[in-house]
Amino acid sequence: MAENHDFYEVLGVNRKASADEIRKAYKRLARKYHPDVNPGDKSAEERFKRISEAYDVLSDPKKRQMYDRQGFYGDAARAGQAGGGARWQPVDFSGFDFSDFMGGEEQASRGGGGFRDIFSQMFGGRSDVREDQPTSGSDLEYHVNIGFWEAIRGTTVRLNIMHYRACANCNGKGVTGGEITCPECKGSGNVSKAMANMRFNVTCPRCHGRGKIQNPCPRCGGEGRTSEPEQIEVRIPAGVQDGFRVRVAAKGNAGTHGGHRGDLYIVTKVSPHPFFERKGDDIHTTIPVTITEAALGAKVEVPTIDGNRALLKIPPGTASGQRFRLREKGVTSLKTGQRGDQYVEVRVHVPRVADERSKELLRELAHLNPENPRAEVYRQVQG
Repeated sequence: MAENHDFYEVLGVNRKASADEIRKAYKRLARKYHPDVNPGDKSAEERFKRISEAYDVLSDPKKRQMYDRQGFYGDAARAGQAGGGARWQPVDFSGFDFSDFMGGEEQASRGGGGFRDIFSQMFGGRSDVREDQPTSGSDLEYHVNIGFWEAIRGTTVRLNIMHYRACANCNGKGVTGGEITCPECKGSGNVSKAMANMRFNVTCPRCHGRGKIQNPCPRCGGEGRTSEPEQIEVRIPAGVQDGFRVRVAAKGNAGTHGGHRGDLYIVTKVSPHPFFERKGDDIHTTIPVTITEAALGAKVEVPTIDGNRALLKIPPGTASGQRFRLREKGVTSLKTGQRGDQYVEVRVHVPRVADERSKELLRELAHLNPENPRAEVYRQVQG
């Protein structure tokens, strides 16, 4: 026998409690009886379910109004069945126009209340919603790996994708010629709905009272779509970066019952390059130079993504780690069409000296330039 729980008593509030009081009561009890706080405690779990059920109804103004008026809402109708002595009283609403209670469909579309709202709440939705209404298909997302140069210059990728396509047997309609007995109402045109101590006979939502439905397509089972592979070619534009999304319209899943197709999104994963490092639309590179080139200055060739070499002027006294900019030698932006820059970092290459003549020259250089490059460091440390 089902228990009859008063939602106000479950939350420990009176019937005139404000929405804020109901919310605070729910939070306090939920923290106390949550299953994560009481692992393995079945009574706490059941108590938490009742608390959640009570809050779901009392926190919603419309649900609370109906509960206060009717004494039940939705699943709470179990309370009406708990008496044991109550008998089901059939009420036949089949073919009845509920708009008479609310001024017609026009008022319903403006959010009018009345008996239809109550009926909708009791049975979880309007009875005239068709199950075979067209619904749009979902989008698909595929990740593809492309090389550094393919991202810079653009490329075409070929993909084998599995998605829903419009059924070729029924042209996406989901039905073929002829009719069959409606499996929902077994041909009667009505279905029975139970609530508290009443049973309602309402128009069948599947066949809309006709007792028959069109024969479902045997290939797609009435959905109007089948899962099939397809090979497609997608053009990846020049300048894409890691994580870029390319949209291919109407190549996602087909909708049910002839609904619109979704889109296909290709997400790029760009492989790195051993020399060129991309940051946005700029290119970063590192070039080694000799001690002589760094000390005396020089002009060195620097590879670029164009495939040729740009001439970079190294001024005398250049230190290792110093950066220079080559204007408009980066990647062409997809958004603006402007090229980024190339940044070149200089690394001074120190040779291994083996012969005595070279060592002697270096000692003479040190004698002629007796500077201490660590002097500034010592000064900063000593304050």
